[in-house]
Formats: sequence, structure tokens, C-alpha cells
Amino acid sequence: MAKLFIITDKNVHRLYKKQFLDAETIVIGTGEKIKDLGTVQYICKELLKRGADRTSFLLGVGGGVVCDITGLTASIFMRGVDFGFVPTTLLAQVDASIGGKSGVNFDGFKNMIGTIRQPKFILHDTRFIKTLSDREYKSGVAEVIKHAIIKDPSLFRYLELHKREVMSRKKSAVERIVRESKKIKTNIVKKDEFDKGLRRILNFGHTYGHALEAVAKGRVSHGEAVSIGMAFATRLSFLRGYIKRKDAQRIEKLIRLYGLPVVVDAKKVNINTLISAIEKDKKKDSRGINFVFVKGIGSAFTGRL
Repeated sequence: MAKLFIITDKNVHRLYKKQFLDAETIVIGTGEKIKDLGTVQYICKELLKRGADRTSFLLGVGGGVVCDITGLTASIFMRGVDFGFVPTTLLAQVDASIGGKSGVNFDGFKNMIGTIRQPKFILHDTRFIKTLSDREYKSGVAEVIKHAIIKDPSLFRYLELHKREVMSRKKSAVERIVRESKKIKTNIVKKDEFDKGLRRILNFGHTYGHALEAVAKGRVSHGEAVSIGMAFATRLSFLRGYIKRKDAQRIEKLIRLYGLPVVVDAKKVNINTLISAIEKDKKKDSRGINFVFVKGIGSAFTGRL
């Protein structure tokens, strides 16, 4: 029988360790600061020390960082072992655990080293979301808003009308936004698993957002960075004539409605450093940076920045 190894972070382990039974558990730290090759190396050493082999199974139980690290480690350990996810944050449930992308930060830049390899399963349980901080929960809401903007006007309208239920984490509201977001991302990934065309629209807000995360060094959360990135991309879309003013205003209004920022705080980042980080974005090719614009609520496309 394949040996199970659970990879989780110290916060999830503290809250749920009694539910891990007798499985081998490897506990890592939290946050973007540990999302690097050093953590992957640590896990690989622990796997070898504890007798892992090519039949072993890695189960990532945690948020986006745990999912990324587990997926990358499983993809390269002994040239690939099977893995699955139990995402415990809203962000991981609606985005990070879905699609097979895994990666770690390198030399100060987001997700520069990674793979695309699908997990054997993803087990979603919205009860985990009850223990999230408000800031962590909002990070997930930012990704839900992104899915609504790029692909689903009905989800966008639901978010406009049901802010109280969503933000109070009402069970039916959380289940709905998770279900709809999973469906949107899964359908896109099925059509373009390896990010050659359609899947790129999932990067809406992320070119600017990832650069902002990199230079802010922990002072801006992923959700905050993406919300600022979405507002920036929407304004740029309007200035280029792609989207009507009223739709651009609705997008920015929805982001603000959920208490997410729409502009960068100049006190937290150096603008010149931010521009430099954008220029190093991994979505750049010989013709420039692939950037996601919107031409209406529920409609996005990739063009050149």
C-alpha cells in the first residue's frame, strides 16, 4: 500500500492535527516568505528520511502556499509521485488548488519556478473557511470577483446583491461562490491546460498584482494586490476603448464594496521598482507582456501591454 504523507503549515496543523490520524505529517511555515526552493528541498529531505518512495502519495492540506509547494514537490520528487489537495482557505478552494499549476518564488519574483501537473483529487470542504481571518477571507473573495469579471455576469450580479451574506460567510453564500468559481476555472483549464491561449484570461489583475506582491514584501496580501491589479487593468481597458465607462465603474465599485483596495499605497512600494518588476513578469515573451483586458462584465481577452 502506498504510504501517505501530509504536507501542511503550522497554523492548519495547530487547528486540525487531531484529524490527521496516524499519517506521516510534514509541517512547514506560513506565508510567501517560505514559498521557495528551500522549503521544497526541506520536504524532499524529510520524505527520504521517512522512507518515501515512488509509490508514496503527498496530500497538501492548507492554503495556496501549501498547494503550490506540495504540487511542485510531488512533480519532481523521484521524478514524480501522486498527490492531492484539501484546500483550507477560500483562495485555495476557488483558485490555487485548481488547474494543476504549482510554483515557488525565485529571486524575489512570483512563481518563477514551477510545473503544470494535475492532482489525483481535490477535496473541498467549506467548513475550513470559518477559521480564516477577515483579511485571508477577502483574498479569496478577490479571486471570486476576478472569475465573475472575466466569465460570469450572473456571479457578478450575485456579488453585487449579496455582500452581507458573502462577508458574513453564510453557508449557502460561501458554497455558491466556491461552486461557481470552481466551475469557471475548471472549464477554462479543460480547454487550455497548458496556458497557450484561453487560460491566460485567468491572469486578469495578476500581472500588476504579482509585481506589487513582489515589491511590497508582505505589506500587501495576494488578494489586495490582485484587487489593485484588476482595478488597474479595468482603467487601462477603458482608456484603450475596450470597455464602457459604466461597466468599468461597476467593476471598481464591486471591488470597493468588499473592502478591497483599488490603488497602490505609494508609502508601501517604490513605483520605479514596481515597473521594473512588471517588466520581468513570467508572461512576457519576445513580443512583450501578455496582459488581460476586459471589454465588458463577463468578457476578457489577452493583448499586449
